[in-house]
Amino acid sequence: MKSDIVIVDYGMGNLYSIVKVIERLGHSCKVTGDFTEIRNASKIILPGVGHFGKAMDNLRQANLVDELNETVLVKKTPVLGICLGMQLMATHSQEGDSTGLNWIDAEVVKFNMQKPEIYKVPHVGWNTLSQEKENSFLLKEINPDDKFYFVHSFHFSANDTSDILSQTNYEYSFVSAVQKENITGVQFHPEKSHKAGEQMVSNFLKN
Repeated sequence: MKSDIVIVDYGMGNLYSIVKVIERLGHSCKVTGDFTEIRNASKIILPGVGHFGKAMDNLRQANLVDELNETVLVKKTPVLGICLGMQLMATHSQEGDSTGLNWIDAEVVKFNMQKPEIYKVPHVGWNTLSQEKENSFLLKEINPDDKFYFVHSFHFSANDTSDILSQTNYEYSFVSAVQKENITGVQFHPEKSHKAGEQMVSNFLKN
């Protein structure tokens, strides 16, 4: 029997706030790094906060890279990456000069502010999304003025614009969400974004 949802535990924290949202929405979930649980999941969430290079080291040491590639790329299990979890889907990151999972053709780059006295790094706080894809299930019932909570110093730079689901402005526009087939990722924290964030998690679980 398939698990409802698996939240991948690879030692980078930020796990149980998303558990609370999922349970509040009436779903069961498991926090695990176990191969079998990941393989049999109906949905996968890849959360995380912290350093990109360290996160990839943790995934490799736990022998999870091949398992995630098989489950996401071959079996096409739906996956949602949150914050660092989205960044790990990229090809490479400047943070730690590290290769990523390479699910999305993108580079993770540090914010380069021209007015650092106004636009502080890390980018911390509430911001809106500018939708780039029409009819995305993830953004169903999300309004243009809905705000989401961000905490990050690095951001996605996608090489294929068709992968971009939304952008957000913080001195300049950066990629704040991606969608490619069964792969979705958000730079912000929907689990900390009140009603709009809960709606987005619900959209992922229902799709």
